[in-house]
Amino acid sequence: MTAEFYENEEMTEQERDMTFGQAFRALVPYIKTHRKRLFICLLLLFGTTAMSLAWPWLVQQAIDGPLTEQLSRDVAERTFMPLVAFGVAILLIQASNLVFQYFQRIKLETVGQDIMLDLRQNLFRHILQQDISFFDNHPVGRLMARVESDTESLRQLFTNTVVLVVGDLVLILGIWGVMIYSEWRLGLLVFGLFPIVVGLVYIFHKITTHRFLEVRKRMAEVTATLTEFLHGMSIVQIFHRGDYARSRVYRACERKFSEDSYVNIAVCVFFNTLFFIEYVKIGMVLFLGVMWGITPGTIVLFILLIWREFDPIARTADQLGSFQKGIAGARRIFSLLRVQPRLNPPENPAQWDGLKEGIRFEHVWFSYTDDEDWVLRDVSFEIPVGSRVALAGVTGGGKSTIISLLLRMYDPQRGRILVDGIDIRELDLEKLRRSFALVLQDIILFPGSVEANIGLDVEGLSREQIVAASRTVAADRFISRLPNKYDTEVSEKGSNFSRGERQLLSFARALVVNPDLLILDEATSSVDPETERTIQASLKRLMKGRTSLIIAHRLSTILDVDQILVIRRGEIVERGRHTELLLQDGYYSKLFHLQFKHANGEMSRVK
Repeated sequence: MTAEFYENEEMTEQERDMTFGQAFRALVPYIKTHRKRLFICLLLLFGTTAMSLAWPWLVQQAIDGPLTEQLSRDVAERTFMPLVAFGVAILLIQASNLVFQYFQRIKLETVGQDIMLDLRQNLFRHILQQDISFFDNHPVGRLMARVESDTESLRQLFTNTVVLVVGDLVLILGIWGVMIYSEWRLGLLVFGLFPIVVGLVYIFHKITTHRFLEVRKRMAEVTATLTEFLHGMSIVQIFHRGDYARSRVYRACERKFSEDSYVNIAVCVFFNTLFFIEYVKIGMVLFLGVMWGITPGTIVLFILLIWREFDPIARTADQLGSFQKGIAGARRIFSLLRVQPRLNPPENPAQWDGLKEGIRFEHVWFSYTDDEDWVLRDVSFEIPVGSRVALAGVTGGGKSTIISLLLRMYDPQRGRILVDGIDIRELDLEKLRRSFALVLQDIILFPGSVEANIGLDVEGLSREQIVAASRTVAADRFISRLPNKYDTEVSEKGSNFSRGERQLLSFARALVVNPDLLILDEATSSVDPETERTIQASLKRLMKGRTSLIIAHRLSTILDVDQILVIRRGEIVERGRHTELLLQDGYYSKLFHLQFKHANGEMSRVK
């Protein structure tokens, strides 16, 4: 699912438990690192506010002073040089204000980006430290939204919303101060109408906040719908589902339009009402100013300040949604940072120098949901060093779960797993996993070169070792035909390689680290028969004398292993070599005869 879908989702119970105060306290250490630069930004903010109020005051002084004086003289006697001085002063103030704003914006953005960079790195590092059960409950889209969208919302809150709101608050207080100082009666009149504006902002926020959220959700829905049909265009055309695709997209767009229309109408009404109130204020200032005999400069000052007052009020109303979104992002981020891995590493790891004796499962019970819905039930078996053991059975029987437990992706609820007689919970987790190599059905390639995808930046690996591993699994044959050979860049998800070639690269990746235990999870299921024969020949040479654990749906790949463990509904129901299991005429025999049939004395696959 895309990150956009999770960007505006409802907060979970754990995220709601994280209060704004707790989130802010968690952010304070990041802010403290840059407090000097933030103090400079604050000084620049006060400077720009002071200059924003200085030029209307200069206009008042110019009108009530030189302008009124010169207009009272005859035309021939008038001189406007003092007014030119006022004009130059206003231009210099405005130019200085722009410079101050520029440096404030640059400095604030730099600080905000630095803080968010630190936060993103810590958040991603924290996610990498989680165990696999964490990812079972946190979809990729949600994590992407936390790392990308929520940190961006927090940056916007920090560099835009908070600064704008604080700056606008200082500006409004300054405007009222200048008004009351210049003419307290008119100042109190303008101030008296402010509660009406606050009420309008509150009503606008209450009416539109959830609607803005719905608009963003509908936009994500439109994007997701379009993406689905564009990616599946061949299926749409082959099955003549154009009308269905059009209707789905139309309905998604219609729902977005409905929400968008409501929001746009509300925005239009709100801002026009604000404009109307500003005009009412100006009208009252003109009427009462003349009635009370207030100077023309003061009246102009009030008109200018009333217009200046409109901008911060409108910006504050516009920023309320961003403020709420930023707070929600902060609560989600720091709630995620509070999640601790369930697999606790041992305080004093046991001394272990690699697989010497073997692996043993002792009465292992496991459930993914920590309840009585057991995926594995009282599983016990041994893998002696140098032996080749296979796990066979239908999908969902628990084969891949055994691999996950062995790699300590999860811990069993009952029983234990021993490596050379040591419980794996007592071993250093990184050292344990580095001793094993896993080849999966689903091949994952990363951005970078072919060499980087095979070596995965393992320290000490040379190009010669990577080439040797590739030759062992016959991957070197197609790599040597690539334009840049081992320096060829891998496209997204490895799309510039066939599935079989990606499988061979994953073999080379597993072999290059010379693992103590080689784990093959249906490693040849995605290759053609010719490639499979090549791989099988390489694997036989590779697994000779090497401890191996093989998960196989194709029983033809495990005919010569040392022991086959037949798993059914989480239990080992049979064990033995291939011939022994066939003679037992049990569950394995039934599986075997379902997959194969005898024709002319040769074995052929049942289709």
